Amino acid sequence: MQAGFHPLLVVLALILPLSGNAAGGQSEEEAARAQLEQLQGDIKKISRQISSEKSRKNSLQSQLREAELTLGVLQKNIAANKRELNKFRQRLTALKARQGELTKSRDAQQALIARELRAAYQMGRQGELKVLLNQEDPNTLARAIAYYQYFYRARNQHIEKYREILAELNELEPGIASATAELEERGKTLAQQQKNLVRAKATREVAVEKLLASIADKGGKLKQMEQDQLQLEQLLEAIEQAVVNLKMPDNYKAFSDAKGTMPWPISGRASHRFGNSRNAGKMRWQGVTIPAKEGTKVAAIHHGRVVYADWLRGSGLLIIIDHGDDYMSLYAHNQSLLRDVGEWVSAGTDISTVGSTGGKDSAALYFEVRYKGKPKNPASWCRR
Repeated sequence: MQAGFHPLLVVLALILPLSGNAAGGQSEEEAARAQLEQLQGDIKKISRQISSEKSRKNSLQSQLREAELTLGVLQKNIAANKRELNKFRQRLTALKARQGELTKSRDAQQALIARELRAAYQMGRQGELKVLLNQEDPNTLARAIAYYQYFYRARNQHIEKYREILAELNELEPGIASATAELEERGKTLAQQQKNLVRAKATREVAVEKLLASIADKGGKLKQMEQDQLQLEQLLEAIEQAVVNLKMPDNYKAFSDAKGTMPWPISGRASHRFGNSRNAGKMRWQGVTIPAKEGTKVAAIHHGRVVYADWLRGSGLLIIIDHGDDYMSLYAHNQSLLRDVGEWVSAGTDISTVGSTGGKDSAALYFEVRYKGKPKNPASWCRR
């Protein structure tokens, strides 16, 4: 542990008890809300300090961080925009389908009304009176009167139905125009976002190449990996201090009770096992790396609260979930982050997408399970 982080831990240790005492006169709901706001503020401070402190000392790391953060936001926004585009396309398709149905109904009603008008014209305006004067049989007369009444009622109903169809068609037109305009606008936004994405990817590639060139020798790689690992340990220690008073819901299933039954964050075969040596035996894997297609959705393995969602040297876009009772799960090298600090998530909730941030050359998820800050074998916790 570097001394530079001790003041942060001391401040957190002082702040959190004070926030708990201040809530003494509040309702449980108000106290919980105040604690959440305090937690979000503390974690954001930790994120800013740890994510930027060392990158400021290394311009290449800083360039990579900015490029990958920009890429992450763009990827997230593009995905959201595409979802909205699909919604508007579906809405427009439904509106046009309804318009087609109503147009057919309108034409059918027009033809029906036209036939009825011709029939009425052929009978003449005095048709009903003639029938009344010429009928001698009372039963025949009654049937004739009933027929004329039915005829007029049916015609009026057809005319009313025709008016309703016209009114609905008129109401559809503004909706179709609005959906079409929104589609065009979102299409333009998407095109611009994709141009920005291409530029951001190019910037990232340059940053990665420069960074790799600066640590080309084995000694440089080992030193960076050790520094990255130390920084992650410092982050976890700081987070543990911040969430020490974090209260879980009453109906929460303990993380330890779900051992061996939790889902993996993504499907796929790990490229290495927990505890295997790395970098010629100088270090060991503290989690597992699961190669996957870029953009694959990553899911939380258990109920918990997001306590970190930011870029970290060596981990790229990293999301950490606190599961209570000193258990945490870590998901690194993401393409984009879908959850913010303070959000509650359940097992199976999408939290990020697979990427290659942190300077990696291929897409994969790096996944860890921690207990009291110590790494545990994920294979012991997730379904085999």
